[in-house]
Amino acid sequence: MKHGRTDSNQHEIVATLHKCGVTVAVLSDVGKGIPDLLAGYHGKNYLLECKDGSKLTPAQVKWHASWRGQKAIVNDAEDAINVVCRGV
Repeated sequence: MKHGRTDSNQHEIVATLHKCGVTVAVLSDVGKGIPDLLAGYHGKNYLLECKDGSKLTPAQVKWHASWRGQKAIVNDAEDAINVVCRGV
């Protein structure tokens, strides 16, 4: 079941992360504001919300405000690499 639209840059972000040795689970269809991607690299997990210029939905705003763990909004593959591989 599809809960929302997938941002246009998500495929490129996933492909780039894979090239860098990152494992990626696509969570886009979960909905409820949960981020689009779960990325694993060097024993750590990262939650990534892919955005292509669009704003967070109300559900995403609520989820991000309530989540006490790591999460990041990424606008392109470089942002994702900086978060996951470089710890920026």
